[in-house]
Amino acid sequence: MDDPTTIREMTLDDCRRVAEIRIRGWQTAYKGLIPQPYLDALSVEEDAARRRARIEQGDAEIVNLVAEQHGEVIGWACHGPYRDGEVRTGDIELYAIYVHPDRFGEGVGRALLRESVDRCAAAGHERMLLWVLKENGPARRFYERAGFGPDGAEEPFDVEGVAVPEVRYVRALTDAALD
Repeated sequence: MDDPTTIREMTLDDCRRVAEIRIRGWQTAYKGLIPQPYLDALSVEEDAARRRARIEQGDAEIVNLVAEQHGEVIGWACHGPYRDGEVRTGDIELYAIYVHPDRFGEGVGRALLRESVDRCAAAGHERMLLWVLKENGPARRFYERAGFGPDGAEEPFDVEGVAVPEVRYVRALTDAALD
């Protein structure tokens, strides 16, 4: 990589590109795990509009980060208060992390995760939680290499009448350095 990855806060101008990355990420990572008609129907325009609305409504507790190289956004991560149902708790949750599929394996996801972990540790959070599809082996290995591990919690979410199981991962932030 001749241009280092820059991590910065997402802007309204990034919403369409982030939507593209998220949709392509879902369609690539969740193929065979989530019903294909659902994946095929995902809309970049609808996703971008939702992102714009969320940024414009301005929830300061939710942090959206993008990874950029050569002026191009190539990854996105989002974290904020842990959600227990509709209730936010004192813990922090990594809501999402996606890298454009053409950029897998280049360290972009690791850089985004490192920045999220560092920010959350600096803000005084003791642990970070996340949910990952139970059958998504590559994502689970990615998180495990970064010091996360399953804590035994599991729950399905419904996609077009199909229960898709997720497992919860957790990581202490007291020693937040990622190698």
